[in-house]
Amino acid sequence: MTEHAQRRVPQPQRNGQGGTDTGPRNIELDLQNPDMLTPPETDHGTLPNMKFSFSMAHTRLEEGGWTREITQRELPIATTLAGVDMKLNPGAYRELHWHKEAEWAYVLEGSCRIGAVDQEGRNFLDDVRKGDLWFFPKGIPHYIQALEEGVEFLLVFDDGQFSENSTFMMSDFFAHTPKSVLAKNFGWTPDQMANMPEREKYIFKGEVPPSLESDKVVSPTGDVPNWFSHRMLAQQPQHFSGGTFRIADSTTFKASTTISAALVEIQPGGMRELHWHPTNDEWQYYISGFGRMGVFASSGLARTFDFRAGDVGYVPFAYGHYIENLGNEPLVFLEMFRHPRFEDVSAMQWMANLPPQVSADTINMPRSMIEALPKDKRPVISQNR
Repeated sequence: MTEHAQRRVPQPQRNGQGGTDTGPRNIELDLQNPDMLTPPETDHGTLPNMKFSFSMAHTRLEEGGWTREITQRELPIATTLAGVDMKLNPGAYRELHWHKEAEWAYVLEGSCRIGAVDQEGRNFLDDVRKGDLWFFPKGIPHYIQALEEGVEFLLVFDDGQFSENSTFMMSDFFAHTPKSVLAKNFGWTPDQMANMPEREKYIFKGEVPPSLESDKVVSPTGDVPNWFSHRMLAQQPQHFSGGTFRIADSTTFKASTTISAALVEIQPGGMRELHWHPTNDEWQYYISGFGRMGVFASSGLARTFDFRAGDVGYVPFAYGHYIENLGNEPLVFLEMFRHPRFEDVSAMQWMANLPPQVSADTINMPRSMIEALPKDKRPVISQNR
């Protein structure tokens, strides 16, 4: 190992504690997780793992694309939500299917057409692009087809044990239904059913669809009343000194009745403030940048995790935490909750709206410092002072 390489090798030591690690090790992982190799002095006790990367998840390869998932199997603490990263090549389909769970999605790259029909026979068809969302309630049949540039998207389901490999698919349903029954149901002949698939198709090749207008079908019962897609990037973001914040929940995206989300962008040196969520656990997906999250679990327990693009984080209900940008580019990530409304509690706003002497006495600070805290507009994303 060269002298330069040796200088790059991190060691589990800090302020005279710890020592060098000269045994077998994965140095690249240690470089990516400095706060796990050498935790901050404020970390204490044993907490469950709250991080898993899609890069470590099994990838299922299909003729029209690929998919991989992070469920409670990969991240045991994640009981409320599960996630899927999926890529469809141009024209490829994620076939006609439905779930026992609701499906929330964020388009990461490219574009696709999504379609659904609800229990009243009302239909929905739309083209979505980078930064757009969709939401399909549980049991609602739908499909996804990539447009000319292909598409990659994140799917989130409102059950941590959900697996993309156990969805209800039309091809699988029909393959396990006697053809005599299909003939009776649809009025088809044996010759017409000769080429029906014998197993699920799941992700398969197709032609890029025509224009949205020419693809639309007019249902006698009309369109779905609450549109299943949402232009998240078209929302005016909330601006703070250290970044921006966009919230999509049932108040802004009415169809999304079981999952709420925020798209957070933290500038270099900025921080998502000390806070917690009073309603549900938080599931995170990191889109770009490098940062760390500190988590406080009460009873003196605390742990710090490092995150990069493609990583998933998880914070149990009511755990205090912060997220800090440690890199030279914006740290962009999604926060998601199995709850119709996005809600959090700010440590700063809480203290600012108490009698100032109460907060001052609690943390041994001058009363004047507490009185200077903002009472209304929270610095949700603050810049280093």
